[in-house]
Amino acid sequence: MILEMKVPSPGESIKEVEIATWLVKDGDYVEKDQAIAEVDSDKATLELPAEASGTITLKAEEGDAVAVGSVVCLIDTSAAKPSGSAPAKEETKAAPVAEAPKKEEVKAAPVAAKTYAAQAPSPAAKKILDEKSIQPSDVIGTGRDGRITKDDAVNAVPSMGTPTGGNRGSERTKLSMLRRKVAERLVSAKNETAMLTTFNEVDMTAIYALREQYKEEFKAKHGLGLGFMSFFTKAVTRALQLYPDVNSMIDGQEKIAYNFCDISVAVSGPKGLMVPVMRNAELLSFRGVEAEIKRLAIRARDGQITVDEMTGGTFTISNGGVFGSMLSTPIINPPQSGILGMHNVVERAIVKNGQIVIAPVMFVALSYDHRIIDGRESVGFLVAVKEALENPIEILMDNNPKKALEL
Repeated sequence: MILEMKVPSPGESIKEVEIATWLVKDGDYVEKDQAIAEVDSDKATLELPAEASGTITLKAEEGDAVAVGSVVCLIDTSAAKPSGSAPAKEETKAAPVAEAPKKEEVKAAPVAAKTYAAQAPSPAAKKILDEKSIQPSDVIGTGRDGRITKDDAVNAVPSMGTPTGGNRGSERTKLSMLRRKVAERLVSAKNETAMLTTFNEVDMTAIYALREQYKEEFKAKHGLGLGFMSFFTKAVTRALQLYPDVNSMIDGQEKIAYNFCDISVAVSGPKGLMVPVMRNAELLSFRGVEAEIKRLAIRARDGQITVDEMTGGTFTISNGGVFGSMLSTPIINPPQSGILGMHNVVERAIVKNGQIVIAPVMFVALSYDHRIIDGRESVGFLVAVKEALENPIEILMDNNPKKALEL
């Protein structure tokens, strides 16, 4: 019996996928539920499992875009599973030990690399090189004994101070469907929103002190690191409740306001940037945020993230600081109206109580859609985030850090 395997629908809005990698070869015997291919949609990379055991015949090439419901391979379920056997003698002999080349062969082998001209170029070549202000020593001669010919001079390009003879190769590869979709969304966000960015700085002294005091106990109790993201997530969800316009989005001529905070978190995966969502982040504890971020990051890294896990966020947090970014203007993740950019922490001179002191400082940036969020709301939101981060014990922990960290 020949079974036709069709592309399943990865999500309601997805109409086609791209064959990223075939994990089997044409004619291989596959087992039921064995992963036979990786397919890219515009939102995630998914594995395609075999629907039955048998011999497979591939009907699409890697890089092909195929519609959902199309046949991508055939499985002959009547084929018997091949039994293991020793490799044939011919295969054993296929990789003989290389013999040392004979003297005659060494002598006859041409020298692949060209050398610089060991003598003056031909008169015609010299005239052309003089007109181009090119030194003969900067040209590789192809004539006899490395002599520079007229053609060599005509084709020579002034080095502009750059040494010649280096590798100048290039490679053209097709962008994955996920990367193409990300590109489309970024251009769409720039062209279709009135995006504006406001900045502030956060003194991280209090958070550093809390992490230093409780990180070992937190890890011992929960098996999780106490990172910055839990503090930022708690500060953001509080600020979103104070300034609900930042947690809203435009749909045509209507505004949709949400009474929950589904926070999208930008993480780097093997296929590029992915933005999984923490649902109802306003209800999560510090431990809950750290556990959820770790779970989503692992799934993104292992290519197991699903479309549903990356759909429906109301606000995004992007941490470019892990890569060393000092300051940036993050791009809104449509159809959301706001995104908070975190950056690296650097010791800077700031003023406290009339005195110049050194403190760990992070620059933060809020990019927002000015069509729906006014300056008062955007600045107020970012100031609320700053206040919570600079006074986390009082504002985020209700003056009880051990209880807030569930220690």
